[in-house]
Amino acid sequence: MLKTLAFDFGASSGRAMLSEFDGKKITLKEIHRFSNDPVTFKGTLYWDALRIMHEMNASLIKCKREGHHDIKSVASDTWGVDYGLLDKKGSLISNPVHYRDKRTDNMQELASKIIGNAEFYEHTGIQFMKLNTVYQLLAMKMTDKETLDRASTLLFMPDLFNYYLCGEKLCEYSIASTSQMLNARKRDWDNDILSKLGIDRKMLLDVVPSGTIAGTLTDDLCCLTGLGNVKVIAVGGHDTASAVLAVPSKNKNFAYISSGTWSLLGTERTEPVINEKTYRMNYTNEGGFGNTIRLLKNIMGLWILQECKRQWEIDEGAIHFDVLDAEAEAAEPFYTFIDPDHPVFYEPGNMPERIVAYCKEKNQKVPQTKGQITRCIMESLAMKYRYALDALEDVTGVKFDCLNVVGGGCKNKILLKFTASAIGRPVMAGPIEATAAGNIMGQLISLGEVNGISQAREIIARSFDHVDYQPIQADQWNEAYDRFLNVTGLKGD
Repeated sequence: MLKTLAFDFGASSGRAMLSEFDGKKITLKEIHRFSNDPVTFKGTLYWDALRIMHEMNASLIKCKREGHHDIKSVASDTWGVDYGLLDKKGSLISNPVHYRDKRTDNMQELASKIIGNAEFYEHTGIQFMKLNTVYQLLAMKMTDKETLDRASTLLFMPDLFNYYLCGEKLCEYSIASTSQMLNARKRDWDNDILSKLGIDRKMLLDVVPSGTIAGTLTDDLCCLTGLGNVKVIAVGGHDTASAVLAVPSKNKNFAYISSGTWSLLGTERTEPVINEKTYRMNYTNEGGFGNTIRLLKNIMGLWILQECKRQWEIDEGAIHFDVLDAEAEAAEPFYTFIDPDHPVFYEPGNMPERIVAYCKEKNQKVPQTKGQITRCIMESLAMKYRYALDALEDVTGVKFDCLNVVGGGCKNKILLKFTASAIGRPVMAGPIEATAAGNIMGQLISLGEVNGISQAREIIARSFDHVDYQPIQADQWNEAYDRFLNVTGLKGD
C-alpha cells in the first residue's frame, strides 16, 4: 500500500486525510480535523495561520503515532486568492488577511479607472470579485503600504503551508490563477496589468505546474513528528482545482459543481474562453491540473445557509441541519426567492434578517419560519445553478447531459433534488471528499504511480460511490424559474 497525506483546508475547517493506494483504488481516512476560525483584531479579519501550522504538526504526529510512518508524500490545498507575505529573511510578516475583510471595498471601482474592465478581462479571463488578490494588494497600497514595502515574497495559502512543511518557496499554477494577475493565455504573470496597477512583480515567484515536487519535510519537522524523508508536492493548490481532478466523469465534456461554502459551476477546457459572452456573464478561467482551464462561475453556495444556522443558534441554541432540512421539505414550494450572489449576502451577520429584507424590497412574500427561509435558499441556489449552466452551454456550445456535483454539498439531499428538477436533467453526486481525493490523485500522478488525469478519474470512479438524482415536476420548476429571473433581475441578462 502506498500512503500519502492530504492537508485540505477550507474556509471553516481543516483536516488531514490519509490515503492508501493499492494500484486500483484509494481509500481515505481522516487523521485529524480542526476548526478554522478567523480572528478580528483592530477591525481587520485575519486567518490564524500559525494555529493552522500547529494543527499540521498535530496531524503529522498522529500519523506516526498510528503507525503511518511510511508516508510517501504530503500536499496542501486551500481556498483561493489569499496570501501571506514574507520578509527578506523568509519570515511571515503578519497573519494573512481574510478575503471577507472589508479592506477591498471600492477597490474594483478604483482598478477600473486605471484599467477598463473589458481590457482587464481580456488579459486575465478572471471573474470580477472584490475578494480577488489584485484588489487586496491595491487595498494594501492605500492603507498598509509599510507592510507591503517590507514584503520580499508573496506566497498564496497552499504555497505558504507547503513552505512551512519543506522550507521551499514556490508558486503553483492553479492557485496563482485565482489572483486576477495571471495572463490566462500565457499561464504567466501579466506584466502589463501589474505595471499599470503599480504591483511589484519582484515579490511574485515564477509560476510552476501543478504536481511540482517542492521538497521534503524540514529537519525540524522530521525531529518533531518522527517522520522521515516525506516529499512535499504542490498539487492543484486551489481546492477547486483538486476537486475537479476528482470528478468521476468519462466524458471529455462534462459540467460540474464543486459544492460547499461556495458553489463553483463549470467545465474543463484545454484553453481559456475569453469573449464578449464570458465577459458579460462574468465567467472565470482559472488554472487546473495538467495545465487545463476551469471555465466556471463562482456562486455563493451554502454560505448563506451556514450563516442562517449560525444566527439561529446564537438566538435559540443548537440546531441540526437535519431539522432544517425537514422543516424546509414541509414548507410551501416556490414561496419566495433571493439572488444568492446579491452583495447583501456576502458578509457575515444576521443572514435571516437580510433575507427577509431582500424579499420585502422585491415585493415578495416574506419568509417567517426557519423552514421557509431554508427552502428559499435551497430553491434559489438550484435556480441560480440552472441560470449558470444555461450560460455555460451558451458560451461553450456544448449541451451537457448531466451535472456532476462533488464536495461536501453532496450531503445536502434537498439541494441535489431541487437542482436536478431545476436544470431538468440528472445530477450525479459524489465523491463527497472530492478535494482531498483530488489532492491525493495529484500526488500519485506526480509520484508516477498514476498515468495522468484520465486514469486518475477512473480510479476515483472505482473508489467512491455516487448517488443519482432525477428531475421531477418539470412544469412547476419551469414556471417558477421564470418568476425567479424576474424577481432577481436576471431576466434580461
